[in-house]
Amino acid sequence: MTLPARQRAHGRVSILCERMGAASGIRRLAEAGSARARLPAVRDGIPEAVLINTAGGIAGGDVFETQVEVAGEARLVVTTAAAEKVYRSGGELSEIRTRLVLGPGARLDWLPQETILFDRSRLRRRLDVTLDETATALLFEATVFGRAAHDEILREGAYEDHWRVARPGRLVYADSFRLEGRIAETLARPAVAAGRRALASLLYAAPDAESRLEEARAHLDGAGCECGASAWGGLLLVRWLAPEIAMLRRDVARFMNAFRGRPLPRVWHL
Repeated sequence: MTLPARQRAHGRVSILCERMGAASGIRRLAEAGSARARLPAVRDGIPEAVLINTAGGIAGGDVFETQVEVAGEARLVVTTAAAEKVYRSGGELSEIRTRLVLGPGARLDWLPQETILFDRSRLRRRLDVTLDETATALLFEATVFGRAAHDEILREGAYEDHWRVARPGRLVYADSFRLEGRIAETLARPAVAAGRRALASLLYAAPDAESRLEEARAHLDGAGCECGASAWGGLLLVRWLAPEIAMLRRDVARFMNAFRGRPLPRVWHL
């Protein structure tokens, strides 16, 4: 007997943010499938877009795509309503694709909450960013390999995370991370993660990125996570590694509030 094909979720959100007088505003918002975006009240002339997955999580074969364009001199913050959960797959690969474009003098803070991978989940996540020489992008992603508070362990699965950041005419940052097979065993190795299961990366691409390195390191002082910062070529990179998500969120929030000079989006605290 041939089993019917499983229904897959495919969500898509497209946002255009432009400068409107003294403030920034959303000029266009398009939604399709299981993806939505909500726009809370604007704070200090900077709008926030909150992405929502109405499917309640990601299963094998689901695809979610986000495209954000921030036009010249505009500012925008994008986050998610909750942590994204990636459930067990029967073999199909799930995908999260994000495309960000920033014009001259624009700024985008990309601040999604963490992605939680369940045992035997399979995910490919890709972040592609194109920004003008004078634009500023603060890019953050966090991944949790099973929820320690629920005694959940991601023993096996597949995970890929690809970042590509380009200024006009050149690639300035490329990072690919891949785990497949017995992920728990790999993360347990001292040279990999020494058993820690929550990690995060922040990339600050800005004209002042390198000059803020010592400031960034000062904001990391006192963190419970393993963490560090480096800077080169107009980029500043911060990484965190923690045994569980609560510690990671606490240290990340403390750093972000200080480094950004403004609190994280309200949904981070719900």
